[in-house]
Amino acid sequence: MNVRFYLLLGSLSAALVAFALTSPRVIAADKVDPVADAKAFQNFFFQKFPTVKHDDFVNGPYSMNEDMKRQWQEKEEFAPYEFALDAGKEMFATPFKNGKTYADCFPNGGIGIRQNYPYFDTGEGKVVTLELALNRCREANGEAPYSYVKDEMASLTAYMAFTSRGKPMDIKIPDDPRALAAYENGKRYFYTRRGQMNFSCASCHVQSPGERIRAEILAPALGILNAMPIYRSEWSGMGTTSRRFVTCNSQTRAVPLEPQADEYRDVEYFLSYVANGLPISGPGARP
Repeated sequence: MNVRFYLLLGSLSAALVAFALTSPRVIAADKVDPVADAKAFQNFFFQKFPTVKHDDFVNGPYSMNEDMKRQWQEKEEFAPYEFALDAGKEMFATPFKNGKTYADCFPNGGIGIRQNYPYFDTGEGKVVTLELALNRCREANGEAPYSYVKDEMASLTAYMAFTSRGKPMDIKIPDDPRALAAYENGKRYFYTRRGQMNFSCASCHVQSPGERIRAEILAPALGILNAMPIYRSEWSGMGTTSRRFVTCNSQTRAVPLEPQADEYRDVEYFLSYVANGLPISGPGARP
């Protein structure tokens, strides 16, 4: 029994050392350096998967497996998220009771701006996601907010993402210590283990992309938010970024936070920033 224990302990120690040597240089940094983080993060995945074209990382598991990629390309001819696109386009153009529309709340009328979200609001001192901005727009115009995990929000963000397809993610971190703190908090949350399974976000999406967990091929963390929102077969419908975060916490048997909690917004800020330069591909579809 003791021999087995020490063999297991030795294997675990070796695995931890290997992970520390090969993981992106973002886990332990004395100084917050988002530019260096993003470069190291991207290079880690580019070197881990040298045959994958850089822009293809935004296609998640389909970039990891040629058979799945072909199936996905065929599926795109009759995309399962088309219903959400149509609904989102109609919702976006429908006036509120006061006669204004979502276009009145956003730069460029809300068209082609997905790549700029989330952003750090220096006035508020917090990260503002696209989902949060949409609900704030609704409330400012006398409308009730939508659920962050239901179809209405997924449809709106699907349409806005579609109008930005191909545009490179372009997240800014202003020269403000609060912005750096939010970024660092998001990075910390991404790498922190939690729940009964003691998993972090990185356990699946940095250590194991391309591998299977049950019937699912794990997506790489790089570009994972560029495809949001996504249609998932297991949901039989669309899912927002908020729904994905809540679901991930539940799957690791951790206690999910409230949608749009500071930690979720901050981790979205981190993941979006390190994907700068990769194209928006949303809405996406996943098994």
